[in-house]
Amino acid sequence: MGVTGLAGKSVIVTGGASGIGRAAALRFAAEGARVVVADLNAEGVKSVVAEIESSGTQAVAVAGDLSDSAVVDQVVAAAVDTYGGVDVLVNNAGVMDSMAAAADVTDAEWERVIRVNLTAPFLLTRAVLPHMLAAESGAIVNTASEASLRGSAAGAAYTASKHGILGLTRSLAVMYRGKGIRANAIAPGGTATAITTGLTIDRQAHGPAVIGSHMANLGRVSTPEEQAAAIVFLASDAASSVNGVILPVDNGWSAV
Repeated sequence: MGVTGLAGKSVIVTGGASGIGRAAALRFAAEGARVVVADLNAEGVKSVVAEIESSGTQAVAVAGDLSDSAVVDQVVAAAVDTYGGVDVLVNNAGVMDSMAAAADVTDAEWERVIRVNLTAPFLLTRAVLPHMLAAESGAIVNTASEASLRGSAAGAAYTASKHGILGLTRSLAVMYRGKGIRANAIAPGGTATAITTGLTIDRQAHGPAVIGSHMANLGRVSTPEEQAAAIVFLASDAASSVNGVILPVDNGWSAV
């Protein structure tokens, strides 16, 4: 099984077409895990699965909007039908906001960001829990954010969504620690990924102008591979007694 204990395990990675998700999917595969790679980007997930399969490891691609409960069911079914269960869930998919302050956030922006960043991870978690409970084992790793730890790293919608991920993670850790299931989260700082808002950011608006004044402490931008290493650690046997932890991976930004 190796040090990590991930060989042969069934792993779902969302947001797996690029950035942290892609790096995590590749890292799990390198540990011998069998991966379901899920993302809205159909060509991207196919490319990552092909990359994994070229190394001799099994992987499955599922494309769709993870804020849609039907897509969530499809992702979980892919893991259960192909691999026999779900051992690890990595809730990594997310969208950025427009950095807007609360007075400037539209209903559409709020609902989209909360739906993708918080509701989708909840839906996926709820869907995998029966399988983990049946196995009396499982690891859930959520991608939170520096914006989970402070109010100066994003707009109101993104900050609220990522604070919500912390609450979800801690609740899961408490509720299911007696059932063999662990839940942890990473809190990435600045990371070189392709995350986009899909929204226009007005740099002169109140929110971006205020946030910009706090970015001097960001420090070195990390790589997706550095974030993936933390995710894989939290999912692995090396972290068998780590539960309910929010791990900043931010080169000390949260310590400033």
